[in-house]
Amino acid sequence: MISKVEKFTFFSETERLIVRPLKKSDYEKWLNGFNNRFASHHRHDEGKIDMQECTQEWFANLVDKYQRLAKNDIAHVFDIFRKQDGVHLGTVDFSTLARDDFQWARIGYTIHNQYWQQGYAKEAVREALQIAFRDLGFHRIEAHINIDNEPSMKLAEAVGMKFECKREGFIFEFGEWTDNLIYFINAN
Repeated sequence: MISKVEKFTFFSETERLIVRPLKKSDYEKWLNGFNNRFASHHRHDEGKIDMQECTQEWFANLVDKYQRLAKNDIAHVFDIFRKQDGVHLGTVDFSTLARDDFQWARIGYTIHNQYWQQGYAKEAVREALQIAFRDLGFHRIEAHINIDNEPSMKLAEAVGMKFECKREGFIFEFGEWTDNLIYFINAN
């Protein structure tokens, strides 16, 4: 099952999107996606980010890091590009939680806020889940969502994930231990 992971050269297309790992040649598109973000809409939206430290050399190191993480089956990061013009829209990632008898991962997703409300997140996450099940061999995918992040909950539900439980004091963020809602989907 994991032998497929060693290649880490996945490429997938939807009607409007390309979902694949970053390449070093993606630097300008990737940077433009971040530089064109709008101001933050809520606390789960980073909004504008200072990208001054993100040089081409820094980006090349990031791509190398993502490739190492994938090769070691620690995390698999897939970037989202609009098919018509190659614009960088965001990222979907899977962190391996357990293999062996579990084949279990956590999903994370983000779309640059200037591209919200256009269905890109739903389309990209659906495709990335197919990659996770078909190519990465995961059986169970969980989303760990802050209890006040309604857009993320709606997205999880829209792609077929089901609410399972609330984990109290689950993750340290925003300077405190926060509760998370757990959504999941299993391979068919």
